[in-house]
Amino acid sequence: MLADYNLKMPGAVYSGEHALEQMTKILKGKVKRAAVFTDPGIKKAGLLDLPLSCIAEAGTEPVIIDRIPAEPSCEQVQEAVNEFWASGADFIIAVGGGSVMDTAKLASVLDQSPDGVRKLLDNPVGARKIVKTMMIPTTAGTGSEATPNSIAAVPEKELKVGIVNEEMIADYVILDARMVKSLPRKLAAATGVDALAHAIECFTSNKANPFSDLFALEALELIFNNIEAACDDPENDKAKNAMQTAAFYAGAAITASGTTAVHALSYPLGGKYHIPHGVSNAMLLTPVMKFNEPACRNRLARAFDRIAASGRAESGLKTEEEKSAWIISRLEHIVKHLDIPVSLKEYGVGKEDLEDLVASGMEVKRLLNNNMREVKPEDARALYLQILE
Repeated sequence: MLADYNLKMPGAVYSGEHALEQMTKILKGKVKRAAVFTDPGIKKAGLLDLPLSCIAEAGTEPVIIDRIPAEPSCEQVQEAVNEFWASGADFIIAVGGGSVMDTAKLASVLDQSPDGVRKLLDNPVGARKIVKTMMIPTTAGTGSEATPNSIAAVPEKELKVGIVNEEMIADYVILDARMVKSLPRKLAAATGVDALAHAIECFTSNKANPFSDLFALEALELIFNNIEAACDDPENDKAKNAMQTAAFYAGAAITASGTTAVHALSYPLGGKYHIPHGVSNAMLLTPVMKFNEPACRNRLARAFDRIAASGRAESGLKTEEEKSAWIISRLEHIVKHLDIPVSLKEYGVGKEDLEDLVASGMEVKRLLNNNMREVKPEDARALYLQILE
C-alpha cells in the first residue's frame, strides 16, 4: 500500500433522475458552441436527443463529431481532434462509452499540432487543458468519466497504450440512468465486468490506499449485488442506476490507485485482435486473480467481508482462504452467467500467437508494476494459455 497518495476528482458530478437537465444551467450564457463527441451507434439509438435538447435550451450551438470508432487508433483519435479544432467550439461534451470519452479528453489537452496524440504517447504529462469538458457516459462500466486516463491503439505495436495526464480529468460529469436504460445485454455485460475488474484490481494493487479502497469496496458491493440483474432485466432501473454509480466509483479508484495484470495482459488482445476491452478483461479476470490470490488473500477476504455485510455472500466462512476463494468463485460465476466468451478461439487467436501475446503483454510495465505478485514472462505465458484452450 502506498505511503503517500492523493485523489483528484472531476470538478462537479451530477446524478439522479433528471441529472441531464443540469446541462442547461452549466452551459447557458457561458458556452457559445459545444463540440459533441459521440459515435454512430449512440446517434442511431437516439441517445443524443435528450442532451441535444438541453444544449438547445441553453442557447448553445452544438457541433457533432460522431465518427469515433470503438477502440480507436492514434490516427483515428487525431482525426477527431483535428475536427474539433476546425469546429471553432469552446467547450467539449462527450456522449458515449469509453472510446468516445477518452477521445474527447485527449482533444481537451491537445493543440492544433498534426501529431499531438503521438507526442503524448512519449510524454503524456506534456499537455495542459485548453478546453473544459463534460462527460455523459452511455455505458455502466469504463469509468472514463472519472479518470485522467485515455486509451489509444498503436497499430505498429499491435497494442493499446494508456495516456495518463491529470489535466484530462473532466470538469463536469453527468450520470443519468436514462442514458444506460436501453443498453443491450451483451454490451452491459462486457462494460459491467470492466468496472468489476477496475474495482477488484485497484483494491488489490500495489498502489492501493485508503482513498482508492473507499471507492473500490463500494463499487465491488454495488457490482456484486447488481450486475446480473442490470444485464438480465431491461426494466430494472434500480440495478442499472447502481451499476452506473459503481462504474464511476471504480473509475475514481483508478484515479487514486491503478489497475494491474488483468488490464496489462488484456491490452494486446484489443490492440492486435480488436477484442472488446470488457471482453478481454473478463477472459483474464479469473485466471489472473487465481494467480494473484496468494499475494492478496487478505485483501480478497476484506472484500468478502464487505459483500457479506450486505447479506449477499455465503455464510459460515471463517478463514481468509475460504473468503478469498469465494470471491474468485463469484467472479467466475458472474462472467459465466453473463455469457461472456472465455476462450480466444472465438476470435481466431491460436497457440501460434502465444509468444507475440507474451512479448506485448510484458511491455505494459505501467500496470504490471502495480501487481502484488510479480508477473514473469513464463507466468504471462501460462495465463494466456488458459484462455487459448
